[in-house]
Amino acid sequence: MGASWLACRAAEAYKQLAETLKGKELIEALKEMRRVVPAINRSMASLYNVSLSMPITGEPSVVKAKAEEFLKLAEEMKTEIGNIGSELIEPDDVVITHSFSSTVFEILRTAKEKGKSFRVILTESSPDYEGLALAGELLKLGVPFEIITDAQLGLFAREATMALVGADSITRDGAVVNKAGTYPLAILCHEEGVPFYSAAESYKIHPVMSSKEVEIEERPYSRGGYGIRNYLFDVTPWKFVRGIITELGILVPPREI
Repeated sequence: MGASWLACRAAEAYKQLAETLKGKELIEALKEMRRVVPAINRSMASLYNVSLSMPITGEPSVVKAKAEEFLKLAEEMKTEIGNIGSELIEPDDVVITHSFSSTVFEILRTAKEKGKSFRVILTESSPDYEGLALAGELLKLGVPFEIITDAQLGLFAREATMALVGADSITRDGAVVNKAGTYPLAILCHEEGVPFYSAAESYKIHPVMSSKEVEIEERPYSRGGYGIRNYLFDVTPWKFVRGIITELGILVPPREI
């Protein structure tokens, strides 16, 4: 699951906390949560921002209201990103994407709802194969697509008219932190003259972390008895990104971040 999903689960955890504790116990728990939640995955600005937005107070009603507000705004943000991003898709466009982003899916879903004709090239996104999950959702929508192996990005990027990926974080200097494989896609799109966009709610913009400070998690992985290096994310420099599609509009990095 991605950064949007985890941020909402974190907000639900705060809501549950407010329904369980009060007074000094709640204050101490909230202080602990402010340390623990961002540490779940330090590459995800959403976890940092949701924890930072929660007040340290002994009043359960205040915490619960703030958590509910976040959940409501998160849904509204995604809808608005769908509306804004879908306007970038022109008739007969070919959209290439990597991994499964709920914001990217919302853009594609909204474009389909508006009656736009387009097709999608999506990577299988190994080793967790998020691309196959996206394929299943596109199948339900009736959006034509083809799945490629990650190694074939260089062959298929030239067929695309635009690239659209999600983001787990946008650093303060405008870099996109996303599923490993995003950076190579951005470079290939740059070489082929294909505009590269990232879609992200504004709570994925990290207020302090720069691209050089991103901590990328490496998960143990093996196949055929061999250990394989498996970093979960990579960092795409701002110079390869045409724009960040947010609920506030399309931001041009790094100036508008």
